[in-house]
Amino acid sequence: MNDKMVQDNAPWVARYSKEIDWQLNGPTDASLPAMLATAARTYAKHKAFTCVMPNGMYGTLSYEQVDSMSDGFAVYLRETLGLQAGARVALQSPNSLVTPVAAFGILKAGCVLVNVNPLYTAKEMKHQFNDAGVEALVIVDMFADKLAEILGQTGVKHVLMSSVPSFFPPLVRHIIKGIMRWWNRVIPSTSVKATRFEAAVAIGQRVRDAKKIDVGQYWKNLGHADLAVLQYTGGTTGVAKGAMLSHGNLLWNMEQIMAVGRANIDNGKEVVLTALPLYHIYAFTANLLMFYKTGGRNILVPSPRPIQNLQRAVENYKITWISGVNTLYNALMNEEWFNAFPPKHLKASIGGGAAMHHSVVKRWEKMTGRRLLEAYGLTETAPLVCSQLHGGPSKTDSIGVPAPHTDIRLVDDDGVDVAPGQPGELIVRGPQVMQGYWNQADETANVLRNGWFHTGDVAVMDEDCTFRIVDRKKDMILVSGFNVYPNEIEEVLSAHDKVMEAAIVGVPDVRTGEAVRAYVVKRDDTLTEEELAAHCRQNLAAYKVPVRFTFRDELPKTPIGKILRKDLRTEALAEHHKSAA
Repeated sequence: MNDKMVQDNAPWVARYSKEIDWQLNGPTDASLPAMLATAARTYAKHKAFTCVMPNGMYGTLSYEQVDSMSDGFAVYLRETLGLQAGARVALQSPNSLVTPVAAFGILKAGCVLVNVNPLYTAKEMKHQFNDAGVEALVIVDMFADKLAEILGQTGVKHVLMSSVPSFFPPLVRHIIKGIMRWWNRVIPSTSVKATRFEAAVAIGQRVRDAKKIDVGQYWKNLGHADLAVLQYTGGTTGVAKGAMLSHGNLLWNMEQIMAVGRANIDNGKEVVLTALPLYHIYAFTANLLMFYKTGGRNILVPSPRPIQNLQRAVENYKITWISGVNTLYNALMNEEWFNAFPPKHLKASIGGGAAMHHSVVKRWEKMTGRRLLEAYGLTETAPLVCSQLHGGPSKTDSIGVPAPHTDIRLVDDDGVDVAPGQPGELIVRGPQVMQGYWNQADETANVLRNGWFHTGDVAVMDEDCTFRIVDRKKDMILVSGFNVYPNEIEEVLSAHDKVMEAAIVGVPDVRTGEAVRAYVVKRDDTLTEEELAAHCRQNLAAYKVPVRFTFRDELPKTPIGKILRKDLRTEALAEHHKSAA
């Protein structure tokens, strides 16, 4: 395809800087384990992961340590447990040094990694274990009490128990575990029989050395088409489904991420703050995999809540990159310690997972002196689809342009392309798009049509060929026949000086069909409904102004900080039906 044909079919390519190769030759590695092995050889002595506790205590693993330990775990899975290639192995842990060792070991064993949210209820765990056909599980001790009640109802045969300070220096590890068990009381007792994860790794290393096992034999035949990860959707709009991400999906997406940011990524020198959970696709690909490939150092924070948990990680390390969501950046800027000493080595920050608010972006860039680049992606696209460009002009309320080798169309309900400047459902085609949903043929057919993945997100392409997300198709509110998008109203509310954060949902209304309802967390206790209503009337058309404001101490969120509108909508509907009865 010549340059003119590319410009006609993908006019956004003209916005790529000189550093971005829209053609991309593609990944040089055949599989994720091959990429991991290359990185480990290249950066063997470099620090790879540092897990930082709220009190500043930490543990660190180098690239060669991660490589050896993950090799050992791969051998343990294949030789000691007898798992076969393609077996599903679940990892249920907050950010810790266990995460890369376990995840990389599972992949090196030729098995399929199943990332599991450690905050899941027993019912949610049971669903995911059974749906994925999980045979072995690595779980952190903090959440193992939920496992006892459902383990016998699943096919899980082997349980490996880890802890947040696993692989920390011995004295530090014992102090932290003592605090967690006896002072904070966050490690419950459990009746589940399990092998300590550290012991499993050590066993595998001994077997590897004694039998002179070449771990590469487990993954030598893996290729781009082979399944690597079952990444379950967040469940924000329904029951979680397992997106089948192949080695090629993830390798390609890393190439796409690096193509966008390569000019500002110095191999072997970057330090990325990882507060987002690595079991989520955003941090899994961008932080865990991509920064490992480029020789970066991950500063892992087990939990960003309360937000003060990040203080020692930010203050004690020369952070050059931060990945986050709107609520994370907003919360950081409300901390006195961050206001006083924002990271001075920062190159840029990446915002995704949910829409970034204009007020948050501008405040962040003023406070840090660095760009906050909004990106857009989904679990099903491994995840990156679009990104603002670091060297490009600053533009708020924009997700930038599609990553190289990514095609985008905006279509109406009949699948017909909408006119320029008009909202339409964003559909995607590219090498990062999943193979389908695990054991969900009907759901797969519903979203993958004629080679295009239908995202369910409504977007607009502006005159400069950049895109902006209007809202989730399912979150759109229809007021007297007018389309109302929650993001727009949330943006207006968040711009008010006395508002910490806000969420908008639609509720039934006998007069207008649906009406707008706002849930608000105050920054200033003097804030009133009347004040907010007046603010909205100044900035929004009358039909977009919320008919009711409800103040809350906090809003329900996913583990990465995305506000759960569906939970608020369910609550609002229950109240509506009760009052109508």
